[in-house]
Amino acid sequence: MPEISRFFGIIIRMFMEIEAQHSLPHFHAYYQGHVAVFGIESGDCLAGNLPRKQARLVQAWVELHRDELLNAWHFLQAGRLPKAIQPLQ
Repeated sequence: MPEISRFFGIIIRMFMEIEAQHSLPHFHAYYQGHVAVFGIESGDCLAGNLPRKQARLVQAWVELHRDELLNAWHFLQAGRLPKAIQPLQ
């Protein structure tokens, strides 16, 4: 699972799901033992949890990089590795 970005101790990764594609573009966020899945289009937490502050940082990052995240999703589903996305600063 490629790492897409890393900021403030949060690691963002996406799965390649060529043969078992999910219908909803999403990514996984990891922070100190917490794991959450966020929808790219909505920015909502779909599963798992992060501490409130980190979840808000991830949602702010999604707002800034939604188009890049969707491109990364499509690259992965086509079997290609996406480019890294700028971290939140």
